[in-house]
Formats: sequence, C-alpha cells, structure tokens
Amino acid sequence: AQWYREQVESVLGKKLEEARPYKFESRGDLYGWHKTEDNLWHCGCLVPIGRVKEQCRIGLAKIAEELKGGGGFRMTCNQQVLIADIPEAKKDKVQALLNEYKIAHTPETTVSGLRRNMVACVALPTCPLAFAEAERYLPTLVGRLEVVLERCGLRERDITIRMTGCPNSCGRPSMAEIGFIGKAPGTYNMYLGGDFVGHRLNTLFAESVTEDQIIAQLTPLFSRYSKEREKSEAFGDWVIRAGIVKPMTHGRHWWTIPEV
Repeated sequence: AQWYREQVESVLGKKLEEARPYKFESRGDLYGWHKTEDNLWHCGCLVPIGRVKEQCRIGLAKIAEELKGGGGFRMTCNQQVLIADIPEAKKDKVQALLNEYKIAHTPETTVSGLRRNMVACVALPTCPLAFAEAERYLPTLVGRLEVVLERCGLRERDITIRMTGCPNSCGRPSMAEIGFIGKAPGTYNMYLGGDFVGHRLNTLFAESVTEDQIIAQLTPLFSRYSKEREKSEAFGDWVIRAGIVKPMTHGRHWWTIPEV
C-alpha cells in the first residue's frame, strides 16, 4: 500500500493527506436537484427497474438535445438516472422538460420509499435462466405493498426491496431488506433482515410464496414496524431486533435453511 501511495504521489507531484475517518451511514440514490461546488446542477430521476420507455424516453432524449455540448447522463448501480453537470442557465429548461414528460424526480412523483429502492434483474422474457418474473412484475408487487405502507404511515420510509428470477441473483436480492428469488412462475423464496446500508445479508424467511402470501406475511410486519421501531431504525434492523429472523452472520451460511 505504501509503494502504491508513493507512485500516486509521484504522478500527482504532491503528497497525499493522511486518511480521514469516514463512515457510510446511507446508501441509495439522491433524487431531485443538487448543486455542487463547481456551480453545476444535477438531478436524480426515478426510472423504475432501469427501463427507459414511453414518455420518459422521449423526455430524456429532449433533455439530451438541450444539454448537447455539456452535461450528461449517469446510470446508477440502483438502476436510476442522474442528469449531471447542468449549467444554471439550462436548469429551468430541464425542469420544464421533466415536468412536461412526467419524469419522476421529487418525493411526490417517486411515490414511496419502497419504490425508490427497488431493484430487479431482467428475468422473463429476456433471460433463459429465469424461473419467474422480476423486472416486469416487481413494480406491480410494490404497488400493492404501497397500499399497506400508506395505511401504516410508512410511505416515505426508505426500504430496499429486490427481486431476481433465479438463484443466480443478478438483482442482488441477498443484499436487500426484503429480497425475492424466483422458484417457479409466480412463486418466490422471501428473505428478510438485510441492512439498508448493505453490511449484512438477509435470511430466508419463507419458501415458495405467491403474491397474496407475500402481502399476507408482510402486512403484519409493516404494522408492527410502524409501532415498535426505534428512532431512525431501518426495517431490516427491526426485523432482526424483533426476532423475526436471525441475523446472517456469514456469507457461506446464506444458502442454508436457518431457524427463523
């Protein structure tokens, strides 16, 4: 490490400062407008499951034309889009296009904390390995869960939910507070207890569940979480503290069937 540091300093022509303490306290994407110290604006947009289509596709193309010669688009690891490096002079025009084409970027238009944090693999019909739907189906499931969250007063609470169509897990379900792995059409294994930041894997909670069973099992958990959670306690952390599942202490244990 010291040799590498010396090589970097040699290229830079100056000494690097000593490392400063840093702790990750959040994860996910920033939605809406943010200004950086270079006086450029950036706008995080919700593109459900990374699928750019219909009005969103037209709107983003119009924004690209407006930003020609400057600005750009960055794809995030959570399947969203960041419109970056927007000059002050073009901010209002970009905002007008966001409004015209109804591109979600505000707390109101991104609907819920669950929807803002959903990730899925492409699954059917694109992937020949998929046993079940993921990309095409997760927004529908999230829509039903949003009704429950609204009733529990949790609509704005950020909760990670991820779904993948087979055990290859391209949608990274093991890292979610609520994860699903497809077993057959319309049937999934459900995992709970990952932490929001991504430091803890989740634990198998229920095998071979259907949509109605998922809703039935998560509804009482959301209700309890809304009443029992501590200040700033994430859903995945509460699931562990409440004893709903045991914490996953090591990755090599993830494929086992624990006592939940």
